[in-house]
Amino acid sequence: MFEDQDQIPAVTASLVADSDRLSFLPNFFGQRLMLQGEGLVFAWMSKLSENYNGGYWHFYTLSNGGFYMAPAFDEPMRISVEGNGFEGELSADAAGIVASLFVLCHLANLTEEDRVIELYWGLRDYAATHQESNLIFRAID
Repeated sequence: MFEDQDQIPAVTASLVADSDRLSFLPNFFGQRLMLQGEGLVFAWMSKLSENYNGGYWHFYTLSNGGFYMAPAFDEPMRISVEGNGFEGELSADAAGIVASLFVLCHLANLTEEDRVIELYWGLRDYAATHQESNLIFRAID
């Protein structure tokens, strides 16, 4: 374990190239959960944001082995989380992190698979370094 926080490597995100998009979902969700996982992310975003009505999504890999999906929107998204009373405006990137975290949490509880649990914590570690981390954590709390 690192004794000095400055020595902990930062988690970074990389946009998945168009040529690698077909292998993205099977790599992270596996063949069994890939369609369910993708559909759940879209459904969560529909539930979280009234101004979301579909569209193109960006896929990101994380340097710690995690991933997330985010709508390819330029404008901020209004997010409302029924279960905890959160209401706020987030970038599409941060909103995608929130939706992805909700889905990974749901799938981790559903499947109890170590891989899904690790993906949740990997994304949560990245979210902690995001410029909108405060809003992300308020939304998922």
